[in-house]
Order: sequence, then structure tokens, then C-alpha cells
Amino acid sequence: MKWAFLLGSPNISGGTYVIFEHAIRNQKDGDDVYIITEAPVTPEDVKWHKDASTLKFITYKEAESLEFDFVIATWWRTVYELYRVKAKNYLYFVQSIESKFYPETEKSLRWLVEATYLLPLGIITEATWIKEYLENRFGRNVQLVHNGIRKDLYKEEGPTYKKCKGLRVLVEGPIDVSFKNVPKTIDLVNKSKADEIWLLTSSDISEYPGVDRLFSRVSINDTPKVYRSCDVIIKLSYVEGMFGPPLEMFHCGGTAITYNVSGHDEYLINDFNSFVIDTDDEQKVIDSINLLKENPKKLNELKKNARKTANEWIDWEQSSKEFKQAILKLRNDYAIKQDVIAYQSKFLFNAYINYEEKDIKVKKFILKKVQQKTPLMYKVYRSLKRFIIKMLGKKNENV
Repeated sequence: MKWAFLLGSPNISGGTYVIFEHAIRNQKDGDDVYIITEAPVTPEDVKWHKDASTLKFITYKEAESLEFDFVIATWWRTVYELYRVKAKNYLYFVQSIESKFYPETEKSLRWLVEATYLLPLGIITEATWIKEYLENRFGRNVQLVHNGIRKDLYKEEGPTYKKCKGLRVLVEGPIDVSFKNVPKTIDLVNKSKADEIWLLTSSDISEYPGVDRLFSRVSINDTPKVYRSCDVIIKLSYVEGMFGPPLEMFHCGGTAITYNVSGHDEYLINDFNSFVIDTDDEQKVIDSINLLKENPKKLNELKKNARKTANEWIDWEQSSKEFKQAILKLRNDYAIKQDVIAYQSKFLFNAYINYEEKDIKVKKFILKKVQQKTPLMYKVYRSLKRFIIKMLGKKNENV
């Protein structure tokens, strides 16, 4: 079977990691699997994942001469690129409700993301909450396949860094993605009684204030050593699909403190294997860290139950088999033609463009009236606009 994933970026991220794991395993099982991107992918781009170098990376241009049994969109933007690749079946791997990545003020953009769920594509997802969202709001029949975990890699046995005498806390995530909430997380941990704070991040940085040790863009094979060396991971994201780091931490002997973010209930159970806290209850976060510091018995209890959860979770071999089964199950129901997906996706995207252009015209009309009626106010606006453009370092005529 010949199939391809459409990938937005090969850079290190949880979503890309999941795609690589499915692709690698199904390729090993004999399928002809490709990763299609806009620009060529270099070995440097994927060095963070040791086995990614075995995959076939091609561009959309290089894919023009090929035909696939299945092509799978993996990020909302790639849905609007599906028509560029010839295939017998077009599917959609939904790893989160990505409209939630954007502020509510970006109404038209959020609409464009949600519109991808209207297209007649077979859908696979990794989390129960996403399945329910798509079924309840869009009437879709969604295949659920939980992400696996590298049992050979994430385990308690293995090398560690020198242990801390007290409580060592790990904060994980990119520092420049607002909904990951990493800077605030570090601030909160610094207000607690934690003895050490480590940061594991995909951001390309060499230092960060408020942390005792920094691990930037480390390879997947090096992350278990970091996990094993810490007691608890603190992850206070506002949006997730089904996040992997707390589960990886469970496999390496630790526990977790998280917000009750979407997807947490796949394996996190409050006061059993972790502390799950209401979103933005910052004092509760601090209190929970302090409890683990002052009550080693409670810390060990959470770790023990986290170990039980880890033992019951599926590995990537099982997950990838289920992923392929889901693809085959969707085969007969979603044999949409290339020209149909082209027309429908372009129709939705053009609707977005037209809305944006109308919005710009309205803005210009209002500004013209402001200039005529209140010249002083218009002058203030223009001065402010020039200041913003200067601060951003680029020109945006639609500000």
C-alpha cells in the first residue's frame, strides 16, 4: 500500500513526532510511506528524531508524478493542499481542534480552520474529546486511535543525571507558543518550595531566566534521561490534543501536575497518578508543588500509581497497527475524487479570502470617515500605526 502524510513542518514538535512514529512503523511493515512538504527536508531538519532519516521526504512538486492509495492531511493548512496530490482516498488526521490555537479575535481564521471538518474526508483522531467534538458539532464518524509510546525508550531503567536531594521539577514546552504557557509555568514554580527547576524545550535557546538547568532541542533519545532525573513534570497548557510528556514522565518513574486541559482525561487521574488543577488556579499549582515537597509519601504514592498507568498504556507498534486498520476501514466510505476535493477546499478558502478583503474595505471606509470627521483622532491613529510597524520591523498596511 502506498500512502503519504502531508506535513506542515518537520521541526521538532509533539504532532510531528506522532506522524513520524506512525510512518516509520508502517514503512517497516512493508508499506510505501512518504512525507510530503512544501520545501525540501534536510537531515538537519529531522536530526532530533533518530529514525526519521529512514523516511521518504518529497515536496509537493516532486509528488506531481505519483499517485497514492491514501493521502493524509495532518494540520488544518494541509487540508487545503490535499488537491495537489493525486490519490484514491483522502483522509484527515486531526491531532487537536486547531482553531483553539488562535485568539477569539481572529474570527475568520478560526472559521477557516473549523471549515476543514466540513469536507467529506475520512477522519482519524488521537483523543476522545476530539472525536466527541467532531461527532457532536459536525456529525462526523471519527476513528479513534490513541498515540502509543516508546516502551523501549521511556522506562525507569537507564542513565540519569545526578539526583537532587530535594524536589526537582521539570517544565516542558516551547517558550514562544502562548497556549503552552511555559513562561507563566516557570514563574509559578519559582514561587513554590521546589528545590530545582529544569526546562526541557523545543525552542532554540541557550539560557532562560528562572531555571537551574536548560535542555534545548534535545533528541528524542536523550529525553528519557532528563525525565528520570526529575520528580514531577509541570505542564500548564491551555490547549492540547492528547499530550505525551506527562505519559512519558510516568514511564520514567515520575508524576505530573497539569491543568484540566482538553485531553488530560485520557490517562491523568487527579490525586491518583497526578494532580489535575482547574485552569488558571495558580495558587493551587503552587500549593500542589509544595505538598509534594513536604510530603514524600504522597509523592511516592502518585509515582507508584503513575507507573501502573504507564504499564497499561499501548506501545507504538500496537498504535500504528490500529492506525492502519482505521485507514483501511475508511477506505470504502471516503473515495473522494481529486477534482472534487480541489473544488470544495478552494471554495472554502476563497470564502475566507473574500471575507478578509471585505473586512479590509470596511476598515478603510471607517478610517476615511474618521479622517473627515475627527482629523486629530486620525492623526493619532497614524502615529500609533507607524510606531507599531517600527516595533514589528515590518510593514502591514492593514493595521
